[in-house]
Amino acid sequence: MLFQVYGENAIYQWIGWAVVLISLILINEFARRTRAGGIFCFIVLPAGLTVYFIAITVSAASGAEWALNNPTHLYMNSWFHYAKLYAATIGCIGFMALKYKWGKIGKSHWFKCFPFVIVAINILIAVVSDFESAVRAFGTTWVSSEGVTLYGGWHNVFNGIAGLINIFVMTGWFGIYVSKKKQDMLWPDMTWVFIISYDIWNFCYTYNCLPTHSFYCGLALLLAPTIAAFLWNKGGWIQNRAFTLAIWCMFAQCFPMFLDSSVFAVQSVNNPNVNLTISIISLLANVAAIGYVIYRSKKLKRNPYTNEIFVGTKDYEKAMARAEDAPKVA
Repeated sequence: MLFQVYGENAIYQWIGWAVVLISLILINEFARRTRAGGIFCFIVLPAGLTVYFIAITVSAASGAEWALNNPTHLYMNSWFHYAKLYAATIGCIGFMALKYKWGKIGKSHWFKCFPFVIVAINILIAVVSDFESAVRAFGTTWVSSEGVTLYGGWHNVFNGIAGLINIFVMTGWFGIYVSKKKQDMLWPDMTWVFIISYDIWNFCYTYNCLPTHSFYCGLALLLAPTIAAFLWNKGGWIQNRAFTLAIWCMFAQCFPMFLDSSVFAVQSVNNPNVNLTISIISLLANVAAIGYVIYRSKKLKRNPYTNEIFVGTKDYEKAMARAEDAPKVA
């Protein structure tokens, strides 16, 4: 058993999980299908929340009781949560710039590598967090600034290495396109090979370092973009992922008690042996993924980062069929 989803609250926990999954899928559709929806979700809403977060920080520093007792200040004060929220939001804005070709930057070829850069930054944020636990408490436990007990050890090291490998499983950095309906920024070379290896690694990260949140952000949050990409939005996984991640981070930052102490709250078993097993699986999955990238690049005799190497595969061709700016085949 990975999570404590049993007892009198189990029905509420599963209902909460289903509501989070469905809500993320629906909000992602609202944000991707309409320009106004994307602007509201990733420009207007984060701007308003930034004012709120600054007000909490300044008021808490001056000793204001409302701020000192604010759940965001008490339970979501680590560097990681703010870094993840704003990195994901910047990613969303950049993806919209590419999708709608906003200004010179949205039309430029060099900016097509932005998705790789921002995803790599997001992965590195989590990798640093994993290594932080290993450094702080190797073989024992430590308590984060948010009051969460974390184990440090080889599981953090193995999964941190898996995350570093995962960065290089991303291929075809400049192969970014716009869908015919202009609803999506497409990355056709980001196929199931990356998606599955990323999902396994990221679930392991949340399990290692966010044991009170992992049931939601390690399962529901990862499944929402993957379901959309596999069923109706081929090639759009990275946009789905950024949109759902940013929305989730905003929700969790404002309503941490949903995750920490409500009837919907779910703890992982927080067992170092379980963490180690999952981390080994994560590392093996990413070694296999990078091995497949090397195989494809050698087979096609292409640099996997400056060229697309999944050309001809089912996922790639389905994604390219949706692209308005796909290169014409002679």
